[in-house]
Amino acid sequence: MVASSISPSINLSIKKNGKLFAKEDNISYKYRKMKHIKLTAWLMILIIGVSFSAQAQLQSQRIGYVDTEYILNNIPEYKDAQDELNALSQKWEKEVSAIYEQVEKMYKEYQTEAVLLPADLKRKREDEILQKEKEAKDLQMKYFGAEGDLFKKRAELVQPIQEKIYNAMMEIAETKNYAFIFDKASGATMLYANPRLDLSDEVLDQVGTVMQTVRKEDRQRR
Repeated sequence: MVASSISPSINLSIKKNGKLFAKEDNISYKYRKMKHIKLTAWLMILIIGVSFSAQAQLQSQRIGYVDTEYILNNIPEYKDAQDELNALSQKWEKEVSAIYEQVEKMYKEYQTEAVLLPADLKRKREDEILQKEKEAKDLQMKYFGAEGDLFKKRAELVQPIQEKIYNAMMEIAETKNYAFIFDKASGATMLYANPRLDLSDEVLDQVGTVMQTVRKEDRQRR
């Protein structure tokens, strides 16, 4: 009887404790869930904030373009350089052409006289023609080769002007927050170019602080 009177009391206590533990587990779960929701919410706010910041930064950056051909054509020093290069090119072309004309003349004379010439003299004449042709090719390469005199002269005269243009564009890009500046004359496909984004005159004005450029009202596009 004692055992039976004690047993229900123990079972009741276990049930009560069991309910208590279950309730505590449920509260702990809800607390963890709330912490997770709050953390997720803060992460979302952070991500959205970063996105808006990046978008604002991109929107604050600007895009423009230039026409380097137009810029160069409105710098008198570049025109003078081109005139000097053209004069040199024509002069050197005449020198090379004159030697090729000698080669052609020597070859025609050889063809006319070849049937009457002994073998050793024929070889001598052939060697002379080949030597003269080599002389023409060597001179042509010296003047117009990839690292020839014309290339070096162009670098000497034009490269300093190009560097001044580049420096002017960099100055404008940095002071006015341009992310990209395209060159309309580079051959890249530009289906449409808004004239309001054309920085060519602005670059010319900037270049004009270090060298002579055509006045804005006198500039012409080709």
